Amino acid sequence: MSAITPRPAPTEAEDLSVTKETKTYHVGDAVITRIDELSLAAFQFDTLYPGADPDALERQRSRLEAGSFDAATGTFIQSIHSWLIKTPRHTILIDTATGNDKNRPDIPPLHRLNEPFLARLAAAGVRPDDVDHVLLTHVHADHVGWNTRLVDGCWTPTFPNATYIFSRVEQAYGESLANGGEPAANPALGPALRKPADRVYDDSVRPVIDAGLARLVTVDGGEVQEGISFIPTPGHSVDHASIRLVSRGEQALFAGDVMHHPLQVYEPSLNSCFCEFPEAALRSRNAVLEDAAESGATVFTTHFAESSTGRIRRSGERFAWQFL
Repeated sequence: MSAITPRPAPTEAEDLSVTKETKTYHVGDAVITRIDELSLAAFQFDTLYPGADPDALERQRSRLEAGSFDAATGTFIQSIHSWLIKTPRHTILIDTATGNDKNRPDIPPLHRLNEPFLARLAAAGVRPDDVDHVLLTHVHADHVGWNTRLVDGCWTPTFPNATYIFSRVEQAYGESLANGGEPAANPALGPALRKPADRVYDDSVRPVIDAGLARLVTVDGGEVQEGISFIPTPGHSVDHASIRLVSRGEQALFAGDVMHHPLQVYEPSLNSCFCEFPEAALRSRNAVLEDAAESGATVFTTHFAESSTGRIRRSGERFAWQFL
């Protein structure tokens, strides 16, 4: 992610304003709010989608809104954030962004951040001790960082009363890499073109496991708790999951990193530079688009800018995205 440049940080007053204006969404009995960490800009087409046909952007340029694409510079605008879900029984976070103080020298925009993420969470009415479950789509630097925070020189779970739920395969793969191994992946994924960033497992995953807070699951589409399922969408990572929430007959789909920008809804053959297993990533993206268009689920993305939320519909032989 070294090509990403953070957008200018908001002032304290601006930050409070952004927090107050953040939309909440209702899916059945669940209330869903985005908790922001970073707004990012500077990726251009050739960097985000290396080797892809540049005509893909030209075909869809008119469909990309100003909040997602700077037409003057050809720059994609993206976001890093978490999703807060409040149900009548639980307080849940989906993914935990990048975290503060994390040593990421190979990813300069994410290196040793100092962002008011927990203040933004507090503005939504939630303290770290209030979180019951942390659901992780995958173990990448910008999805697991706030799992822990630095306390007296030690990485300590940020949400001490939460159960952190994530893939057993992702955990084993990450641990093997962290220990210097060369883990084998399912051959059906196709060849791996990249590996997860260094240090992430040791500072953001291992401390949660050592504290006895992790619950490792098989990503097979089954429920991990009432109304919440981990849907297998591997490719971006070795056992990436999209997360489905069903409440009172309504559906939300937290897509994770199946897509990084609305352009991929219109041009699903585009794989981002972050996808570890490109062949599987392509299959998973198409499956998510088909599923979301058929089900009418509200789709909550992790890196789309603007509201980060929308619906996918069919448009002839293609798909289209509509922000909500």
